[in-house]
Amino acid sequence: MGILDRHLHLLETHRAMQATGADPLVVMERVLSPTEAVINGRRTLLVGTNNYFGLTFDKACIEAAIEATRAEGTGTTGSRTANGTYAQHAALEAEMAEFYGKKHCMVMTTGYQANLGIISTLVGEGDYLVIDADSHASIYDACKQTQATIIRFRHNDPASLEARLRRLKDEPGNKLVVVEGIYSMLGDTAPLKAFVEVTKRYGGYILVDEAHSLGALGERGRGLVEEAGVLEEVDFVVGTFSKTLGAIGGFCVSDVEGFEALRVATRAYMFTASLPPSIVASVRAALKIVRKDGAALRKRLWDNVATLYDGLAKAGFRLGPEHGPVVAVVMPDQMTTVGVWQALMEAGIYVNVAVPPATPGGLCLLRCSLSAAHSRGQLQHMVEVLTEVGHRFGMLPQERSAAVA
Repeated sequence: MGILDRHLHLLETHRAMQATGADPLVVMERVLSPTEAVINGRRTLLVGTNNYFGLTFDKACIEAAIEATRAEGTGTTGSRTANGTYAQHAALEAEMAEFYGKKHCMVMTTGYQANLGIISTLVGEGDYLVIDADSHASIYDACKQTQATIIRFRHNDPASLEARLRRLKDEPGNKLVVVEGIYSMLGDTAPLKAFVEVTKRYGGYILVDEAHSLGALGERGRGLVEEAGVLEEVDFVVGTFSKTLGAIGGFCVSDVEGFEALRVATRAYMFTASLPPSIVASVRAALKIVRKDGAALRKRLWDNVATLYDGLAKAGFRLGPEHGPVVAVVMPDQMTTVGVWQALMEAGIYVNVAVPPATPGGLCLLRCSLSAAHSRGQLQHMVEVLTEVGHRFGMLPQERSAAVA
C-alpha cells in the first residue's frame, strides 16, 4: 500500500468533477471588489466568499495595512513567544477583549489554529471533550490532538447533550462542551441558551466558535453569545478575522482564571510565526468599523439575506433551515451539484460546492454566503439565473418546498 493510497478516493472524486469540465478549485485571476472577480477571463459575481461586511476593499483597512508594512516590514519571522509579539499584537488583543467585555484575549495566526490549539490545550487525559456532531473540521482536528475522551451529541439537540453530560456527572475530570454560533454548511444557529444552561447544570465549561456569526449577530456584532444573552456565561469564545473582518487570523477571549497559561501551553500559538504587521493593522481598522458602523452594515447584510433566501425559497429550492449569512441550496446528488455549479460559473456567478464527507447528513450543497456589499440587483440576478438553471436540470419541484428540518 502506497503512503497516499488512503486518500485516492478523494482524488478520484475530484477528477470525476474535472471530467465534466468543471473544477470547483477555481483561480481568481483578479479580484475587483468584495462582490466581483475575474475567473476564467470572465467578470464573475462572488456569492461564496464569507466577506460578510465587504471589508476586504475598505480604504481604511487597506491604508492601515500599507502604513504598517512600511513601518514594520512584511512579517515578524517569529512566533508570539519569541520575537513575534509587536505592540500592535498586544493592542489588538486588548481591543478584542474590550469588544467582548472579557478580561483576556489571545490572537493567533489563523482561525483554524485558534480552534485546534485552544481546544486541544484546554482538555487532556482524564477529561471529556463533548462536541456537536456537525462541528467544523478544525474542531474535529482538535479532537485528534488531545488525549481527552471525545463524545459527540446530536446536532443542535440540547436533550442529546444533556444525556451525555448526565452520564458523566460523577466522572472525574473537566468537561468541555464545544458548539458553533452559525454552522458553516447549512447556516443554522445553535440553541445556545439551552446549551449553556445544560452545560452549567452539570458543571461543564462551554466554548463557542463564532467564526460565521461575529458581526452578523448581536446588538454590537459580538455574535450568537450576545444575541442569545449568554456572553457572560460562556467560558471561551473563539473566532476568526478571515470573514467579517476581511483578513486572516484567529482569537480566543475569556474570563476564566489562569487564562494566560494558554500562552505557554498552546503549541499552535507557540510554534508558528505570528500575524504580519499589515494584517494586525487591517484587523484593528476593521474592528473600529464594526464598532462604529456595524449596525448599518448588519442591516444591509440581513436585507441581502432576505433577498436571496426568500427569492430562492419562492422559486422552490430546498434550503438550509433558517435565514442567515450562509444560504445552503440542497442539490439532489453530486453530479447535479457539479453541473448546476458549472452552469452558474458559465453565467458569471461563483458559489461554493460542498459535498460529502464535508457536509452534514451526506447532503450535496451549493453554499452561498452574503455580503453587506452585495446590491439587491446582484442577488435578484442570481435568483433569476439559478431558477433558470434549476428548471433546466429538472430539479425544481412543482410546489414551493420547505426548508431543511
